[in-house]
Amino acid sequence: MRDQESIVYGCIKDIADFDLQQRRINRSAIFSLPKADGVEFIYQEMFSVPALLPVLGNYQTEVVHFGTSYQAIEYEWARWMRSFEKLLEKMYWHSAVVHLETELSGIHTFHWQATNNRHLPDTGHLSVRCEWIRERGLVSA
Repeated sequence: MRDQESIVYGCIKDIADFDLQQRRINRSAIFSLPKADGVEFIYQEMFSVPALLPVLGNYQTEVVHFGTSYQAIEYEWARWMRSFEKLLEKMYWHSAVVHLETELSGIHTFHWQATNNRHLPDTGHLSVRCEWIRERGLVSA
């Protein structure tokens, strides 16, 4: 019997303009995260950071992708969310989305939308909206 697996993935989007200093700040926030050690919920290696300068495939909006698998992270989800929001607090962004896929309780999607179309680092409260989709239930072997 294998343990209950949870998959977490999503992206953080910055607004469609090019500001090198803001992109540096966002990278600094990600690179200040701890390395993967099996203890931290949010860590550097789970993020794919785009090139600092715009290149083909990175038109205007900067998109930072992330994803990893956990053993039953839903039981620690409040702590995971606090860790993720601490990262968002340090970054420039327009919106963020996190998908949590669980074996027992389906798929949960969490959305953050910046007030006034832009979040500035260390400027206050974040609000999140959650959608829940139960696509599958328990499967007997």
